[in-house]
Amino acid sequence: MTNPADRLVDLLDLERIEVNIFRGRSPQESLQRVFGGQVAGQALVAAGRTVDEDRPVHSLHAYFLRPGRPGVPIVYQVERVRDGRSFTTRRVTAVQEGRTIFNLTASFHLPEPGAFEHQLPPRHLVDPETLPKLADEIRDHLGALPEALERMARRQPFDIRYVDRLRWTKDEVKDADPRSAVWMRAVGPLGDDPLVHTCAVTYASDMTLLDAVRIPVEPLWGPRGFDMASLDHAMWFHRPFRADEWFLYEQESPVATGGRGLARGRIYDRAGRMLVSVVQEGLFRRV
Repeated sequence: MTNPADRLVDLLDLERIEVNIFRGRSPQESLQRVFGGQVAGQALVAAGRTVDEDRPVHSLHAYFLRPGRPGVPIVYQVERVRDGRSFTTRRVTAVQEGRTIFNLTASFHLPEPGAFEHQLPPRHLVDPETLPKLADEIRDHLGALPEALERMARRQPFDIRYVDRLRWTKDEVKDADPRSAVWMRAVGPLGDDPLVHTCAVTYASDMTLLDAVRIPVEPLWGPRGFDMASLDHAMWFHRPFRADEWFLYEQESPVATGGRGLARGRIYDRAGRMLVSVVQEGLFRRV
């Protein structure tokens, strides 16, 4: 069986079918819709393939417009909006079966020295190796992983470890703060292309962020009372990093109202340096 990290690298390796047009695979999964992090990661790859390598991405802003169908290829059309002396801008439209399902605008910046630096410190800088793997924590509670989760765990390209123990009952989540923190890293090496690592973290950034919205309402694992979908996604990349090394993803939800919940995330390395900032809004409807 191919290592899930190798499969992630392969998933992010788009086929160029024209100068500004790329095609991405969409694996056949049992999910109702294509995972949003996959579409965002592939779209960023498409944008990055049209930019000089000396200009890393510094921000992206994206909208999830329609659910993608698993198993159906996705075509990414890149518009070269601007090529300036310091900044490059690209707009990407993701099309599946003739319909736009996603769009993304990404900005790339030629690195330059800063006049000053500051950052908020992390709140949960603990040793990730001391924390249980997510699959092991679920397995310990349930006795065994349900078949669907077992299949998902075998395909999961990231090792995920929650800083706080999982809550399993309504009583445990009652009045809980809408905050969560997880350590993550790819389960295998991802090579040395910085764009692959950036796009891998973009993929991972959509995996747990909206959990923060649900924490005061229901347990994160078990039957869900809400159908949940990402609406938009924004990221700012502050420093270089590797996605196959441990990174801490701190998440919080400042507000949920009108069927929508907002979540913010900060990603740090083990030394406590802030690497990435993330904001996402999700739709929540009772099932």
